Amino acid sequence: MEIKVYPSKKFSGNPTIPGDKSISHRALILGALSTGTTEISNLLNGEDVQSTASCLKKLGVIIKEKNQLITVEGIGNKHFSNGIYDLDCGNSGTTMRVLMGVLAGRNLKATLSGDASLNKRPMKRVSTPLELMGAKLELTNKNFAPLTVTGSNLKAIDYRLPIASAQIKTAIMMAALTADGTTKLTGEIGSRDHTERMLPHFGAKLEVTNDRITVVGNQQLQANVVEVPGDPSTAAFWIGAACMIPGATLELHNISLNPTRLGMIDILLQMGADIKMHITKSHPEPMGTILVRYQELKGVSIPREIVPSLIDEIPMIAVLATQAVGVTEIHGAEELRVKESDRLEAIATNIRSMGGKIDIFHDGFTLTGKQSLVGGVIQTFHDHRMAMAFSIAALVARGETTIMGSECVAVSYPNFFETLSELTT
Repeated sequence: MEIKVYPSKKFSGNPTIPGDKSISHRALILGALSTGTTEISNLLNGEDVQSTASCLKKLGVIIKEKNQLITVEGIGNKHFSNGIYDLDCGNSGTTMRVLMGVLAGRNLKATLSGDASLNKRPMKRVSTPLELMGAKLELTNKNFAPLTVTGSNLKAIDYRLPIASAQIKTAIMMAALTADGTTKLTGEIGSRDHTERMLPHFGAKLEVTNDRITVVGNQQLQANVVEVPGDPSTAAFWIGAACMIPGATLELHNISLNPTRLGMIDILLQMGADIKMHITKSHPEPMGTILVRYQELKGVSIPREIVPSLIDEIPMIAVLATQAVGVTEIHGAEELRVKESDRLEAIATNIRSMGGKIDIFHDGFTLTGKQSLVGGVIQTFHDHRMAMAFSIAALVARGETTIMGSECVAVSYPNFFETLSELTT
């Protein structure tokens, strides 16, 4: 499906931001593994989270919705029913990678597969540490899905994470809950920390320091109440628009203000943006209000150590850089090449299709602004973040922009285009 987007001189409002995708996945999974019934409010109703719910239901977990409240009846000390399962993870890398850890120590056999995009994404990075714990996994061509997990008895490990990835980290922590002994994670543990915050909320024992995560094995989780805050990676598109359109104002409420998710805002502040934040709730996830007013931006150099905290926002940052005065450069973003698309190539393709100039390299790009963009044809590559980022670019371009494959926004923000219309009219 294609959608036309036109330039706008107006941008203002206070849209409701859908629930955070990362937290929604974890709330469902931890609720499923707990004793008792977990109640979840503001769960994201996107296709990725639906994939997690669907897989859990196939495994016998009872998930119900009533009055916009989701209840998950946990399996507690019971194992998932012994059997052979085919689990469709859709386009969701989080679903597949985290379930690899969840199922590795359970008494069952499951084949996990996804759509064409997900089946091309690397899974050996998850299977390697799980196999060190004693997990039995069979991957297609030793790296891809479809893959099969055969439950086995796991043992704790000391593991140094070679890359900053919340999905890998979470998969190991899920497996550690069923392992004998205490698992210790070091190395690149500085990715988003939703699992570390949510596990104690469900009664788990773990220790977290700046350089180590320690998880005690053979633990039992207890059901709890979870309020899912608004997703800052989704809010990023509206924040970006408000930073580019003269006179724009934006007010957002109940947004996750988790420090590991605020990399884009930190960079925007360095670029000169007018953004104010106020925390209204701190446990288990900090959440609150974000206020944005238009202010001309300047280019910046983005250090690689901050990249894990803004990895999903880089397509939007590239668009912002076209409207910032001076040079914006980023390194350490090679993980973008194995997302829903090769996002570095996709960013370059679409900026160039709008008449912009960008130099990309294996782990980032450099871009000099301000640039005058013109309407063009945007290839989303079935990637929701590409569709949304370049819909925002269209607001500051001359003429009509066509977003091809726009339906992919349903993965994380089904109402994106309706909200875009409300904010620009």
